This record gives sequence, C-alpha cells and structure tokens, in this order.
Amino acid sequence: MKVGPPLTQEAAEGLAIQALTFIAGDGERLGRFLAVTGIGPAEIRRASAEAGFLAGVLDYVCGDERLIAAFAEAAGIDPAQVARARAALGGEPWEREVP
Repeated sequence: MKVGPPLTQEAAEGLAIQALTFIAGDGERLGRFLAVTGIGPAEIRRASAEAGFLAGVLDYVCGDERLIAAFAEAAGIDPAQVARARAALGGEPWEREVP
C-alpha cells in the first residue's frame, strides 16, 4: 500500500472533523462512539476543543475496519489517508477528563 506524503495539521484536522460529522450523521454510529468515548451528546462541542480530541476521533475510526472503510468510501478517499491524518495529529487516543 502506498503511504503518500504526510498531511498538514490543518488538513488532518479537517479530515477528523469530516470523520466526526460522518459518525454523527448516523444514530447507531454516534451512539457507539459516545458509549466508547464516555462523552455525552451535549459535551461533543466542548470536547472537540480539547487537545487530542480530533486525533482520538481518528484513532476510533482506525480501530474499526468496517467504519474506516465506510468513511473512506463516503469521503472518496483512500483509507490510508485516515491513518496519515491520525499520524499528523499525533495519533494519541483522546480520553475525556473525569471531574
């Protein structure tokens, strides 16, 4: 598989936002994402401003072969581009701060 050049941080963030929008566009996908991350629907906007959240979204997408394939197809991109974006953002899983 051809890896290609690294993405800029801005391009990687844009792809992560696109992935989050894709997840949010389907109730079942969104429910699973919220359950796995532990955040509530009302917290997504605030969480998205936290460092590492967008990388965490891409970690989540990359962790499910069916999800990454569905997102890549819907976005018209190679699934490897999601992994490249994840790497550009640091690839560290995002974890919600517990009060």
